[in-house]
Amino acid sequence: MCGIVGYTGPREAYPIIIKGLKRLEYRGYDSTGVALQNGQGVKVYKKKGRVAELEDAIVGKDLHAHVGIGHTRWATHGEPSDRNAHPHQSSSGKLAMIHNGIIENYSQLKNELISKGYVFHSDTDTEVLLNFIEEIKKNNNCSLEEAIRIALKRVVGAYVILLVDADDPNTIIAARKGSPLVIGVGKGEHFLGSDASPMLEYTKEVVYVNDYEMAIVKPDELILKNLGNEKITPYIQKLDLELAAIEKGGYDHFMLKEIFEQPQTVYDCLRGRLDPVAGTITMSGIQQYADQIVKASRIVMVACGTSWHAGLAAEYIFEELCRINVEVEYASEFRYRNPVINKGDIIIAISQSGETADTLVAIETAKAKGAIILGVVNVVGSSIARASHGGAYTHAGPEIGVASTKAFTGQLAVLTMIALKIAYIKGSISNDRYMHLLNELNEIPEKLAWVLNHADHIKKLAEKYKDARDFLYLGRGYNFPVALEGALKLKEISYIHAEGYPAAEMKHGPIALVDETLPVVFIATKDAYHEKLISNMQEIKARKGRVISVITEGDEMAKSLSEDVMIVPETDEIVAPMLSVVPLQLLAYYIGVAKGQDVDKPRNLAKSVTVE
Repeated sequence: MCGIVGYTGPREAYPIIIKGLKRLEYRGYDSTGVALQNGQGVKVYKKKGRVAELEDAIVGKDLHAHVGIGHTRWATHGEPSDRNAHPHQSSSGKLAMIHNGIIENYSQLKNELISKGYVFHSDTDTEVLLNFIEEIKKNNNCSLEEAIRIALKRVVGAYVILLVDADDPNTIIAARKGSPLVIGVGKGEHFLGSDASPMLEYTKEVVYVNDYEMAIVKPDELILKNLGNEKITPYIQKLDLELAAIEKGGYDHFMLKEIFEQPQTVYDCLRGRLDPVAGTITMSGIQQYADQIVKASRIVMVACGTSWHAGLAAEYIFEELCRINVEVEYASEFRYRNPVINKGDIIIAISQSGETADTLVAIETAKAKGAIILGVVNVVGSSIARASHGGAYTHAGPEIGVASTKAFTGQLAVLTMIALKIAYIKGSISNDRYMHLLNELNEIPEKLAWVLNHADHIKKLAEKYKDARDFLYLGRGYNFPVALEGALKLKEISYIHAEGYPAAEMKHGPIALVDETLPVVFIATKDAYHEKLISNMQEIKARKGRVISVITEGDEMAKSLSEDVMIVPETDEIVAPMLSVVPLQLLAYYIGVAKGQDVDKPRNLAKSVTVE
């Protein structure tokens, strides 16, 4: 989950690296550091805390270099500290390395090295791997490239590593397994990063490095090899991404910007695919597997976190429209429990980053058993996208805020289109209902804009409830996953304890929590469950709970039972979650801000979970 940056070329490396680290800080911000190679040795500067703290700490230092690597850390082995920050230097001081991932057999390797006299200065697995590489290089009298190749064949775990060598002043050597690596190709220069954001203003041409590949990167040369030392021709792709997409654009936080982008991002998701006049949905990555999906006896959706909530909402949608059995699995559980997968099963992997480690391993397992893998991801060229047989991008654009917002609504839009397309082909939906839902989905961007125009009201509610110690979120049917997502957002951003439940389950335990201090948030838009929700609201009021409701415009009954309301336009219950979630995103955001939290970088979290 750490962020890595590298540069080799004619420019000064440090400004490029430090700017790149700021753009990758969403991947981890426990500590940060740089290693600079100027032909007179490798200089390493590192510091616990954010990138800005490193900048302050090295004012006045010699930062001149044309080659360098940088790292922003999400701590795994060893607490956040100066000594555990990356880059790490080898015992000789000649090598410096940064690493994103986990080396699972580091303890065994460390013991071997200690027995040979090595002394370690950190608690990290990274320092172990680096000294292991140096030991192989010394004992085998081989090149650094060959030593890395031998070492990685012994390593168990996931990694992206970047190394610089005092004896080779123009070169960065990189290798990857299970964590992302992008190389930007410039004129007489190369850029490296966990994603494309550090290189976006310098080049639009990139190479996505695959698992078990090594890159030898010089200013005017890029050599790709596999671990068998066979050369691979780099496949250069053109980035379809603008610099403005990764900047705040006048908003106080990326999270707020991304919430307010949702009318546009959902529109972008639908554009070119949904035609409500012609009554068509065009999704080539789904169409080629449509027959198999129609005939499938079950669909398994595999995801983590917010993406799991999107899958849970999609379960209701697919079963209602397509009449296919759907299971929604936490990827971290699915990958380990030896699940029953039959040839022809449809696995839908849902991930914002497309790099989620558990989801990636889960689909690889299912793929090996003959399942058809469809990816619903946001990041073009990501590992899950490349590992899938087909699928669809959400086209939500870069999501920098650690707490996912626009990716969730984009995932719901894509999954709803897939369900409608399959239902139409299968004939499990009437033509009138199909056309109605196409129009309802098409109107979502405009209705999202309506909700966001009432954000100031939600900001006032946040001030009122910011000191609550606990929240309970309740919903039914399509809005039950929205209750889970609302609770997750509040936990992530404000650190207030919150739980989401099906409203009917309230009486089976959670109602014991209700007293006059507990805010209970009902997602109570008008749908088939509305009367039941009204009864649940009355039960909370009878116990003096503080009822806050997300309601449909004009719903006077729900309003009369609520201390406060957040209003959304009327829409069909199948697409309602894309609207009802937005007030909950705003509530979490404004409460987090009111409590003085760093909402873009919540403590202990990182954006892309590429380690177990």
